Amino acid sequence: MKLKRIPWISYLIILIGTVIMIFPFLDMIFSSFKSASEYSKLNYSLLPETFVFDNYRMAFEQLKLSMLFKNSIIRSLAITLLVLLTSSLGGYVLAKLRFPGKKLIFRFVLSTMMFPAFLFFIPNYYITVHFPLVGGNNIFGEGGYGGLAASMAGLIVPFAVSGFGIFLMRQFIMNIEDAYIESARIDGAGELRIFFQVILPMTVPALATLAIFEFIGSWNEFIWALLMNSVNNELATLPVGIQMLKSHLDPTLTQPLVMAGLVIATIPILILFLFLQKYYVRGMMNDGLK
Repeated sequence: MKLKRIPWISYLIILIGTVIMIFPFLDMIFSSFKSASEYSKLNYSLLPETFVFDNYRMAFEQLKLSMLFKNSIIRSLAITLLVLLTSSLGGYVLAKLRFPGKKLIFRFVLSTMMFPAFLFFIPNYYITVHFPLVGGNNIFGEGGYGGLAASMAGLIVPFAVSGFGIFLMRQFIMNIEDAYIESARIDGAGELRIFFQVILPMTVPALATLAIFEFIGSWNEFIWALLMNSVNNELATLPVGIQMLKSHLDPTLTQPLVMAGLVIATIPILILFLFLQKYYVRGMMNDGLK
């Protein structure tokens, strides 16, 4: 006996899931408008009794949000663009070119995804601090004031290549017909021209998906940014600045300010997702159909 489909049950489940998912976000927004005394009350209330808009002004002053926001934007955009370039190039090479050792290189790329990222933090830290001829270091990487770690490059360079990104782009590019590439080669196009003018325009959905993942990951990354902040305080990002404020001041007084900072920190992510949403959905649909 076949069970009849009940659409309203599906809609109800989706509605309940949506409320559960969106409630913490709404609590963060409304808490950013509460006063410190109201936030510390035992009786919880989602809506504030009085909207305190001054929390956002104080957040910019006490958190130094302008500097933190600038550092986070520069870092996240730079890492995202570098990962898109290196991943698409690596994916194209591993998907369409033929050369000895290609399978071995691809397996090595896959193996990098099997280790947690924090295992590489200490080696990367020593490399950036003792990088030769940078930041006052001599040719042996000594005598300087921090090497790459003292500049914005220290926040960006260690994340310029992504094993997951190369894997994702390779799998997408493998589904592109070889006839496009052969036709371009017959017309005399070189590999770089084929990549930029033929392959890259076809991979926009995959690039948009990868851009969302990388931007959010870079924006929220904390441990490496904290290490770089120990070398140069001017390199602090939003997660580091917000956490330091929570650690050094009374949380009952600063929590509404922290919530205001978190609301501001989510704006670029929302804008990016809304801008790339149609490409992201298209990429997911294409992968699902294939």
